[in-house]
Amino acid sequence: MPTYSLIAGIDEAGRGPLAGPVVAAAVVFRPGHSVTGLGDSKTLSEARRHALLPLIREAAHIGVGIAEPEEIDRINILQATMIAMCRALWSLPLRPDRALIDGNRVPDRLDCDGEAIIGGDASIAEISAASIVAKTLRDALMQRADHRWPGYGFAAHKGYGTAAHMAAIARNGPCPIHRMSFAPIAQRALGLTPR
Repeated sequence: MPTYSLIAGIDEAGRGPLAGPVVAAAVVFRPGHSVTGLGDSKTLSEARRHALLPLIREAAHIGVGIAEPEEIDRINILQATMIAMCRALWSLPLRPDRALIDGNRVPDRLDCDGEAIIGGDASIAEISAASIVAKTLRDALMQRADHRWPGYGFAAHKGYGTAAHMAAIARNGPCPIHRMSFAPIAQRALGLTPR
């Protein structure tokens, strides 16, 4: 059985929304460093995520990868998520021996050994930290998008298909960060849903 000295945890945020990028993060803890209180970012409050983020930055090397909406539309959300995860790993300042990925799929283009772990964001510290980094960054990007396209409420719903978001799309039409290939947007563009 091989032993691995440098383990990266990888997770993403933003696969499901109708707008905005998918953001992935890769985290490698520095030897002798750890952070207590980690968990799946979806179960932590925004305040808790923001409190943990500087602790993660202090204790770990971090890489980030992003796939923008036009790339998601071109290659599909699954492939865009996989490439964002690879970009996160590639942007680390060091090369890990092994990557642990939240979910059931290992990206094809990783340049180290990889293992997919379902529920890893709740059980593996490196993946939990990556989950928090990815979600915090994506939320910040959607806050910025709210200032640029103020008619959609991105700061509140982060691009997810809430009733308020769907009403804003019906009122304003899609904006440049909407994923035109996603069914609610594509159907509206084709005139298949009432405006």
